[in-house]
Amino acid sequence: MTLDAVTDRPTEERSAESPTESGAWQPTPIKRRDLLVLNDVTKRYPNGREALRDVDLVVPEGDFVFLVGPSGAGKSTLMKLIIRDELATSGEVILDGEDLARLPRRKVPHVRRKIGTVFQDFKLLPTKTVRENVAFALEVTGTPRGRIGPAVARALRHVGLTQQAEQFPRQLSGGEQQRTAIARALVHDPRLVIADEPTGNLDPLISWEIIQLLLRINELGVTVLMATHDADVVTALRKRVVALEEGRIIRDELGGGYHRRG
Repeated sequence: MTLDAVTDRPTEERSAESPTESGAWQPTPIKRRDLLVLNDVTKRYPNGREALRDVDLVVPEGDFVFLVGPSGAGKSTLMKLIIRDELATSGEVILDGEDLARLPRRKVPHVRRKIGTVFQDFKLLPTKTVRENVAFALEVTGTPRGRIGPAVARALRHVGLTQQAEQFPRQLSGGEQQRTAIARALVHDPRLVIADEPTGNLDPLISWEIIQLLLRINELGVTVLMATHDADVVTALRKRVVALEEGRIIRDELGGGYHRRG
């Protein structure tokens, strides 16, 4: 599946039709497949601190989810569990039907290729060009050389950086650096994009451009989970909001704002 195959990767499945009481036929929504499931997840560190406690979360494919909460609420820990940087102390973390705790070490790279990660500080390699930074994400996974060039070109076109392909990170604006990071996250056609404070180092105008880019990616059917402290963005977009506090989910609201209404 390629990023520009929009019609081949819909955000929701086509619905069937069923009759209403009046006899008219109306579409019946088909439930989307669950991509990410956390069942009763607790993460306790050796010093006894519980970063997450009894967390239950279901994210269907194609969802756009804002993960909010104060510093220390458990957002970063949750993301580390999803990319299997860490393992839960108890409970299950299931990604695309696979229990990450039971995953053999040799299968971890394969599962991680289903996830694209975008960081607040970009994490670009300073001695590599934009093209080389994006290509590197495929090179380290052993992708055949003949596939790398076309995949990188698609990713750069998607984020609007074709003209900057041969520039180095130091020659780019902050917004361009973050778009490079997003292209790197997208180049292997992930099922899920995790964005950890992707607008934290950007001014408000550029932040909105990055958010719009993530929304377009979501429209292609890619699931997006974004941790943020940007209350204005969360409240304006009215997407699904999952709020963490002291390691627990205290709110999971469709069409929510950064803060609970009323």
